[in-house]
Amino acid sequence: MATRHASAVKAHRQTLKRTEHNRELRSKLRTGLKSIRAAIDAGDVAKAKAALSATFSLIDKMAGKGIIHHNAAGRYKSRLAKRTSK
Repeated sequence: MATRHASAVKAHRQTLKRTEHNRELRSKLRTGLKSIRAAIDAGDVAKAKAALSATFSLIDKMAGKGIIHHNAAGRYKSRLAKRTSK
């Protein structure tokens, strides 16, 4: 690192740690969305309904932590609910 200021070094360290944590959470969200979409596409209604509440919880947590925007969270939930009800 080019800078020698202790505060800049610490800020960089924190950024790397936070970025990695956010990446893990975003990956978990995408995996959850993918699994419920696969269940819906396969026509497995029971599995889709069961995964719906877990996925909604995950979406709400990500929006609460600021990983995704709250409007994006609402959009995901709305589309999943609509697809599950069909």
